Amino acid sequence: MSAEPERPISRDSLEDALRDLQADIDREAQPLLVKVAYGAAAAAGVLIGLAYLLGRRAGRLRRTVVEVRRI
Repeated sequence: MSAEPERPISRDSLEDALRDLQADIDREAQPLLVKVAYGAAAAAGVLIGLAYLLGRRAGRLRRTVVEVRRI
């Protein structure tokens, strides 16, 4: 281990170390979260567009054609 004399771990030093660790994790994860959010928005847009197109096609297949003739 280190050559420093051992001293008791205080609550403040432990909190500072954990805050530093959390800050490092947040800094690393932030760009990833932005990419995930853009990916999710793009996937949702594709799914909505696909549902719209499939719904239009289904509507055309089930549409009844009524012909009215005047006599």
